[in-house]
Amino acid sequence: MRIVLVLLLCLNLTSAFSQSSPAKDSRLYEMRVYYSPEGKQPDLMNRFRNHTMRIFAKHGMTNVGYFVPQHKPDSCLIYFLSYPNRAARDSSWKAFSNDPEWKKVASESEKNGRIVSKVISQFFHTTDFSPALDMSPKGNRVFQLRTYKTTPYNLPLLLARFRNHTTKLFEKHGMNNFIYWTQDDADNILMYLLTQPSKEAGEKAFKAFREDPEWISVRTASEKLANGSLTEWVTNLYLVPTDFSPLK
Repeated sequence: MRIVLVLLLCLNLTSAFSQSSPAKDSRLYEMRVYYSPEGKQPDLMNRFRNHTMRIFAKHGMTNVGYFVPQHKPDSCLIYFLSYPNRAARDSSWKAFSNDPEWKKVASESEKNGRIVSKVISQFFHTTDFSPALDMSPKGNRVFQLRTYKTTPYNLPLLLARFRNHTTKLFEKHGMNNFIYWTQDDADNILMYLLTQPSKEAGEKAFKAFREDPEWISVRTASEKLANGSLTEWVTNLYLVPTDFSPLK
């Protein structure tokens, strides 16, 4: 009964506050995180810069953005690709893996040892309230990657809060809503990117947002519906684009 009630409340919130939004982006997005053995990240970056991205594009993959964490840039490479759908993704990766050029590049880049020690891959689709993807360069800025794991059954209520309130309050406090995703194989994950002039500006904006009486009222009302917090945890990571990232 509680689940049904929450869903009905979500639908009511959506209908009450919904506004026109851009046509939904139906593409499949993949976030990939590569970890390298100590001292090997420069070799990995060179391989992407000089070869991998071009071979990805050759096989129908769209290079979206390549980033490193601002606080520890040598810790990993985080990048995003997009595809028409999952079948196209699997077909592209199979062709890429079997490409003689890629095999030669991979072999030559690993003559002195492996340059990737671990890979994490996750799949996402944009939410209905996500802005249209804007790939035009904007100059110096950082990307703030935030991930939310919701408490059981509360992803619809969290999405309604973002759709109807949170994104507008972000804008009010000078934060740029860039893209919002939900994870394909999980019913409790929201991940999104904001852009900020700098980490310092982002932290200042978030402080003002959290202290905003309107936000406090919205959060309190939504948590009353859920009988508690909508989230189990939230992660926050500031990213900077690599020199070869299409998205800057």
